[in-house]
Amino acid sequence: MDFELPDEMVALRDMARRFAAEEIAPHARAWDRDGEIPLETIKKLGELGFMGVLVPTDLDGAELGYLGNSIVMEEVARQCGGTALMLAAHNGLCLGHLLVAANDEQRKKYIPPLARGEMIGSWCLTEPGSGSDAAALKTTAVLDGNEWVLNGSKMFITNGHRAGLFVVTARTSEESKTRGISAFIVERDAKGLIIGPKEDKMGMRASDTVPVTLEDVRVPKENLCGALNNGFIDALTVLERGRITIGALSVGLARGALEESLAYGKEREQFGKPLVAHQTIQMLLADMAMETDAARLLVRRAALKQDAGESSEMESSMCKLFASEIATKACLNGIQICGGYGYTKDIPIERLMRDAKLCEIGEGSSQVQRMIISRRLLDLGGK
Repeated sequence: MDFELPDEMVALRDMARRFAAEEIAPHARAWDRDGEIPLETIKKLGELGFMGVLVPTDLDGAELGYLGNSIVMEEVARQCGGTALMLAAHNGLCLGHLLVAANDEQRKKYIPPLARGEMIGSWCLTEPGSGSDAAALKTTAVLDGNEWVLNGSKMFITNGHRAGLFVVTARTSEESKTRGISAFIVERDAKGLIIGPKEDKMGMRASDTVPVTLEDVRVPKENLCGALNNGFIDALTVLERGRITIGALSVGLARGALEESLAYGKEREQFGKPLVAHQTIQMLLADMAMETDAARLLVRRAALKQDAGESSEMESSMCKLFASEIATKACLNGIQICGGYGYTKDIPIERLMRDAKLCEIGEGSSQVQRMIISRRLLDLGGK
């Protein structure tokens, strides 16, 4: 067991850290305010391979695996949670589903432009009436000759405002709740695809989130992604892997809270000495450091299992659950350390806190993760 990163991953970390510090950090507050990441930044992320970090090289990707993806996510999230979330939805969800289920023709047509960052990807699962119970979705797809006709509404769709490609789940059979759902590739210019206004969110504001409505959207028969009625099963695999991504994003936010708190605590004096010289502050910082490091190890364990071709269902849930909850805790402690300044937008702590809370909700809430973990424990007889 080696806890040190291999040389190529150290180089990746350093490159991602430098890019995030130079190209993202100076603008993160403005992007949060304006609710948008510049397309020029997305283009640069594509040039670095970060828009195709999981994609094989023969499809123009970087092929860095889930360990590489977790490293990139931590470094980007350290500076801007919204930018990291854009990458998470693009890489982990949209591209993630295509990598799991798309056939060779679909992979060659759609994956390279996504991996190069020429097009942003979006994944449409959640609906107004189905969040945690995703299999209860109501959107339908009916085969009409050589076309599928899609009707329904999707909610909280990340990247939907500017996405060029959507992977949409829809019900194709009423015989089974989970075995009656299929996935479809829908291009942005499809007639009847209606992109709603951006949600006015508490956090992750740089990343756009919109409702998507499908009104008699017709897609070619060959745009079925994966086996008929197997879309929800594929989605579970996508979510299992995506939770590693959200775990890594959470680690980045927690690390940001720690580093910002340390920097502030060294400069700010109270009662004649720096804040960090006070034992009560030291205790908070110690917990933040310990829990961030533990979360990172959980994330990397799950990532390495995926890279080895193994299932990481429980490990993914554990890392996502633990990392997201300690991220929120670290950010709240960071605000406490920074006092009144931490409650203002003058320093990044309040933005990190707003971003962190979503990680306890998206891609399976903390309650859902505990359900998954407990079910696996019972299946394994508590071992």
